[in-house]
Order: sequence, then C-alpha cells, then structure tokens
Amino acid sequence: MEQSTLTAIFLPLALGIIMLGMGMTLNVSDFRRVVLYPKAAIIGLSSQIVILPLLGFGLAAVFFESPELAVGFILIALCPGGATSNLISHLAKADLALSISLTAISSLITNFSIPILLNVALFHYMGGDQAVQLPLFKTFVQIFVITILPVSIGMLIKRKYPAFALRSQKAMNIISLFFFILILLAAILKERENIIPYFKQAGLATLLLNVLSLLIGYYLGKMFSLNKRQSSAIAIETGIQNGTLAIALALSPVILNNTQMAVPGAIYSLLMFVTAAVVILSSRNGNAAESRKELQLS
Repeated sequence: MEQSTLTAIFLPLALGIIMLGMGMTLNVSDFRRVVLYPKAAIIGLSSQIVILPLLGFGLAAVFFESPELAVGFILIALCPGGATSNLISHLAKADLALSISLTAISSLITNFSIPILLNVALFHYMGGDQAVQLPLFKTFVQIFVITILPVSIGMLIKRKYPAFALRSQKAMNIISLFFFILILLAAILKERENIIPYFKQAGLATLLLNVLSLLIGYYLGKMFSLNKRQSSAIAIETGIQNGTLAIALALSPVILNNTQMAVPGAIYSLLMFVTAAVVILSSRNGNAAESRKELQLS
C-alpha cells in the first residue's frame, strides 16, 4: 500500500486531463445556478459532511473488533470525494457543475473536520491523545491543480473556441472512460496479492458503507425534490470517497503511521470503482435524457 507511480504521478495527471475535458462541457452559467439555487449544494454537503461520518461511526461499531481497522474505516467516511467522483459524475451524465462545486467545498471543509472527527475516533478506539493535523495549504494546492485549474482552462477553451470544444466532446468522453478502466485495472493489479486478505478483514463493511452512502445521497436528493441529475451527483459525491487520501493519512509517518488503518481504505478504493461502474451504467441514459430536456427548456 505504499505510494506508487500510479498514485503519485499517473493518477493526478490522468485526472487533470479528464478535468480539462470536463471543463469543455461546462459554462459559467452552470456554476451560477449552484450559487443562485443552493439547495442542492446544501443537501449534498449535509449528506457528505454530516450523514456519511455518522454512518461510518455506526458501521465501525458493528463490524470491527480491531481498533486499528475501526479507525481506518471511519477515516474513509471522513474524506472528501476528490476528482474521481467528478469523473464518475461526468460519465454518469450527472450534474457535473454541482459535483465539482461539492468537491471543492467539501475538500476545504474536511481539512478542519477530518482532524476533529479522527481525533474523536482515536480517543474512542485507541484511548490515545494523538493530535492529527492536515497540511491545509498543500491540500488546497492539490485540489486547485488537479480540479479547479484544468476545469477553468477547459471552460476558457469552450468560450474562445466553442466549435473545437464541441468536436472534442466525443473524444474526451472516450478518453475519460479509457482512464477510468485503466485506473481500475491498475488498482486491482497493484493490490492483487492482498485482495483476499483485505476482503476478509474489511470487505463487507466497506461495501455496505459504499452502497448505503450512494443510496442515502440519491434518495436524500429525491426527498427534497431535486432532479435526477442533481440527486445522482449527490449520491456519487457521498458514495465515492477519496480512498487514496485515506490510505495516505493512515500510512503517513507524521499523521497515523499505521498499516492496519490503511486496509479499509485500500479495499474501499477497489470496491468503489465496481459500484461506480454500476452507477454509470444504470443512470447514464436517464440523466442524459433529463439533460437534453433541460437544454430544450432553457
């Protein structure tokens, strides 16, 4: 579970390229709607920042006797979605502007909520007084470089060269799908020797966390009369957490420095791509049809 070329170089580069392509499908008006009608954003943040951690603490209490595994499991529920959730929202034809907005806001909020709630978990399960702090500035720079900057460049390209952006959409969709499959296969290959032991230790709990959070996010949106694309974006932002960040925090010598705590994050990182593929296949056509209707009405 050590950092590899995949997580250190290739994955951020691939996500940056994908975010550039996503930007070429967006307009400033897409984000303006999120600001002018913030209900969806508020519901999405509540689902991810409040409900998901509660679910994580609850499932940890039920499934884990090992304190290290329990803390590592809770850590997943505390992490933001990251650029991977934006990629999945893009492929699922969910509300991409909402997804990106939720990623940006939740990534900033979790810089403060992760240390607080992780310390609660450490105190409860480990009985220690270890203080956890995150590198706030470094995290913000990473979010900006991988997500905000390439999306902004893509939007600028669309504004200056709309015909080129339109012609590029099909190619960028293919590239996005290719990278999604490649990342999934690389993740499986990287952990191939550990998959069975990881599943035995944390498989069922992480699968439940993943599936339940997807369902909670979606039906919470529907409960508050959001449309299908908005509900799908909230489901993905709630159900697709940044497993790489959870692993990095668990293994970091200056934060947790515990390989056992990285196990739930590792198995979650594999499972979330499988459930994400199901979400993409099951919701893509319906979301695309709703998007076409929105364009016709606008």
